[in-house]
Amino acid sequence: MVVPFALWAGVRLSGFEPGWPWVPAVAGTPYAAGAAAVALALACLLRRWAAGAVALASVLAMGVAVLPRALPDGPPAARGPALRVLAANLLVGKADTDELMALVARTRPDVLALQELTPAAMRRLEAAGLRRTLRHAVTRPRDGVGGSAVYARHPLEAGEAIDLGGFGQVRAWLRHPGGERVEIVSVHPCAPNRAERLPCWRAGLAALPRAGGELRVLAGDFNATLDHVPMRDLLASGYRDAAEVTGHGLRATWPQWSRRPGVTIDHVLADERMAVRAFEVLPLRGTDHRPVFAELSLPRGG
Repeated sequence: MVVPFALWAGVRLSGFEPGWPWVPAVAGTPYAAGAAAVALALACLLRRWAAGAVALASVLAMGVAVLPRALPDGPPAARGPALRVLAANLLVGKADTDELMALVARTRPDVLALQELTPAAMRRLEAAGLRRTLRHAVTRPRDGVGGSAVYARHPLEAGEAIDLGGFGQVRAWLRHPGGERVEIVSVHPCAPNRAERLPCWRAGLAALPRAGGELRVLAGDFNATLDHVPMRDLLASGYRDAAEVTGHGLRATWPQWSRRPGVTIDHVLADERMAVRAFEVLPLRGTDHRPVFAELSLPRGG
């Protein structure tokens, strides 16, 4: 009973990521850690001390990876201007327009990153007043799942979009009124739901800009959790996950209307020079993803 958890912990901590079906399975590492704790308790009750030792090692190993997500970091360091970021996957444009506009009104984002934005969905949102609230935009709507966009209160300059496997990831440079220049990426790589999609998924995450140099924020549907090697590589380059920083890193974002166990695949990654002041996982009818919102502070003179 304890051996599978020991193997899971070993592979998770090794830095090696096997192919299918490990990539979708490893998203369940928080659940595996809980199950390993149950196995530890059972081994102790049965006085199976060797099995208990293996289970304890598994719990500790996975706990090191999982527990920091539930523990908020210390007070933020950056004290510069605020940057409020909202990201939402629209499920092929089916998300409820009125409810999304209500979220925009409530959270008052400076930046809105959209994924699976279709031409019809964009027309509905702009007819509902999105461009009156967020006047600047870089959009690449598409039929199907590949559309994306960045809307903002402040001027935007289009960057070179990432386009792999029919999944578009818009990049835009935002000029903040405080003088800071920040790159915003609406993230949406291929979903690793089949073995043949793994190369596209890895390439889509590898194509995201590493941290360093100018300030950057990556926001959206990463189709990956913090247990996936490409996500850990991104964080190691100098990003921080807003959910983990605020102690909300175990809040599931997908799927929101299914009985299956949820996983955390929607993120806001901020340059480590920024402070994370708040984070929320929000409801939205009509889509299988929960939007995520983060309030950041830019470094002075960033």
